[in-house]
Parts: sequence; C-alpha cells; structure tokens
Amino acid sequence: MLIVIGGLPATGKTTLARVLARRTGAVHLRVDTIEQAIRRAGRADVPIGPAGYAVAYALAEEHLRQGLTVVGESVNPLAVTRDAWRDAALRAGVPFLEAEVVCSDPAEHRRRAERRTVDIPGLALPDWAEITNRAYEPWHRDRLVVDTAGRRVGDCVEELCRAVDTSRTGHPQTEENGTT
Repeated sequence: MLIVIGGLPATGKTTLARVLARRTGAVHLRVDTIEQAIRRAGRADVPIGPAGYAVAYALAEEHLRQGLTVVGESVNPLAVTRDAWRDAALRAGVPFLEAEVVCSDPAEHRRRAERRTVDIPGLALPDWAEITNRAYEPWHRDRLVVDTAGRRVGDCVEELCRAVDTSRTGHPQTEENGTT
C-alpha cells in the first residue's frame, strides 16, 4: 500500500509520517531527504526541479513491488505530483491513500514554522512568507484531510490509521470484525 502525505511546510507532515511508518512498519520516503542528498552529491549549484520527486516515485514503486508499505511524504503541491504518486501505486497494483495535512489555525501554523528546527543537515527551511506565498494547487479529487491544529500527534495518527485500514480492506479494521 502507498500512503501519500502532503501539505504545506510546518503543518506536521514529517511528524505524522514518521509515527505512521513506525506504527505500520512502512518505508518512509521523504522528498526533503532525497533533495538534500542530491545537493550534497555535488548538485547544489543547479536547481533540483522535479528530480527529488522523480527519485521518490521510483523508490516508492520499487518498494511497493516488493510488497512493502510506503509512506511518501512531500509538500505535494501540484496536481502533477499528486498524480505521479498515485500512478506509482497503480503501476505496482497496490491500494493507495492520499492525505493532506493542514493546520487550520494560522497563528499556530506560523508559530510552528518559526520555531521548528532543521533535522536534515544543510536543509534550508522556508520562512513564514515563503510558506504562505508558495504555489499550492487546490485538490480536485477525494483525499483525507488531517487538521493538526490543536490536536495531539497520536490522535492525528489514529485518524490516518483508520483511513489506511479502510483503504486496504474497504472497511475499518476493528476487533469486532476480526481484522485487527
């Protein structure tokens, strides 16, 4: 199964993706990590463009074909990037879930953006103006929207897990139906 986690910077994507991957035993593919590795490999002087995303799609498909669950995490700002994640799952013949992580409280979102720390060496984090002015196309298909404003990480991950269970089986997994 492919679980795609997208959303603007500082909404909580990485935190949720990491916890979800640990909980489900999934491979976590983070486009920021891939892009920074490309820069460290000597390409810092050249705009990366779609290279990080292209590598992520290829790795996701490879892992999916091996029977692994993948959590693909990126801003995923464009219809073309969303389609590419979905297409990787379709080519691999596995179900997929698309989730958009948002922080509906602008003050909390800004506070997160201004207080977060770099966890990838050399990665330049966007400031609040760059986040709010970023190109981010509206979604034109169904997806799970996880609003992290004022919520605990565990509650957000539970919401994601329920959606993953439904996407895998067509119904939520519960102890009552014997699919836990």
